[in-house]
Amino acid sequence: MSKKVLVCGAGGFIGGHLVEYLRRQGFDDIRAVDRKDRDDWYQVHDYSEHLVLDLQHRDACFAAMKDVDIVYNLAADMGGMGFIENNKALCMLSVLINTHLLEAAKEAGAGRFFYASSACVYNGEKQTDPANPGLKEADAYPAMPEDGYGWEKLFSERMCRHFREDFGIETRVARYHNVYGPHGTFEGGREKAPAAICRKVIDAKLGGHGSIEIWGDGEQTRSFMYVDDCTKGTTDILNSDILEPINLGSEEMVSINQLVDIVEEIAGITLQREYKLDAPKGVRGRNSDNAMIRELMGWEPSISLREGMEQTYRWIYDQICDRYPARGAARVAAGSGDALVS
Repeated sequence: MSKKVLVCGAGGFIGGHLVEYLRRQGFDDIRAVDRKDRDDWYQVHDYSEHLVLDLQHRDACFAAMKDVDIVYNLAADMGGMGFIENNKALCMLSVLINTHLLEAAKEAGAGRFFYASSACVYNGEKQTDPANPGLKEADAYPAMPEDGYGWEKLFSERMCRHFREDFGIETRVARYHNVYGPHGTFEGGREKAPAAICRKVIDAKLGGHGSIEIWGDGEQTRSFMYVDDCTKGTTDILNSDILEPINLGSEEMVSINQLVDIVEEIAGITLQREYKLDAPKGVRGRNSDNAMIRELMGWEPSISLREGMEQTYRWIYDQICDRYPARGAARVAAGSGDALVS
């Protein structure tokens, strides 16, 4: 636990949770790096060193890597499907981050290097059926990933492999499947489906209107992983002997309509659904096949969607009420959880 740990993208959603998790695991020397101004970080932990650096630049990566033993690269320009489909070039520029970080890790002699990849690397032809049986790790090839973001992730996976083979860096790669939870983006265009749906249901509840807009027909399917499972899986994979990219996600697949059902139940309301069929909606069906992680690690993400969504809803509800006091007037005096039905 005396090793120096670098968390890249620490000002983001998963990165902020990872810094906290590492601290709880006993790591005292954590360097947190993000390009956002510190006031814009999702979480700031006083016990870690903070650097504001744009890791798309080579010099910034070498500065961040000084005296580092363990690297977690979660830094990327990304968001939900609306952002990914409309910002392909920006998403691909993240390849500079991983390229320069691997170079810097090689020069610094870092011991372990984790790269956060994505289920967006998977071949699109394997995701045309809402009843997706689960994407196995081998399904990334032959390659036909999500355009832009998925190609960048797949390329960076290969770069990690070859830096391990050619230079001896102990690289590990996990393919994240739709991570959600508190302290994440829930508005502004980069939010993902769980947070977006929570926000829309909360807006309907506090605003007194009875409808919700859903992108697509609501029958597209996904599996969603709660952030606590993500941070545990991330550190366990980094410390494992698993050399090839591995799924890190839940096998609890639901349709978007079913996800709305869950949030409505948490909120205690039922809304009329308005389907926006021309909105970005991604692949038709995506789920994680966890056979490999169960076999090699004896573990898999297990926090239920209902449990995780309740925690996420409560946090977003409080944020909306705090940011927009007029909406918060709908709360009763009991406190932040009063709008929920258990």
